[in-house]
Amino acid sequence: MDIAKVLGTIVATRKDPSLVGYRLLVVQPLDADGVSVGDPVTAVDIQGAAGYGELVYIVTGGDAAFVSAERAMPVDVAVVGIVDSITVTEIAEE
Repeated sequence: MDIAKVLGTIVATRKDPSLVGYRLLVVQPLDADGVSVGDPVTAVDIQGAAGYGELVYIVTGGDAAFVSAERAMPVDVAVVGIVDSITVTEIAEE
């Protein structure tokens, strides 16, 4: 799982039938410091709960294609959760 920020939504009047009823979002992947990594990508939001500016969990590849219990979907990136908070604890080296 990776973290990304929601930049916006995509409206598609025609899409694969397996995606009907799901929202498409533009998300920007982030590194551990919250800095943008690579280009923004399109992700399917299976819960339809993520909003503009929110941090979300995303999965990619084969994991994304099977996020729906009902059927496989032709997607490369899927939003699977919303981030409430992030806490990082440094581990002292021995």
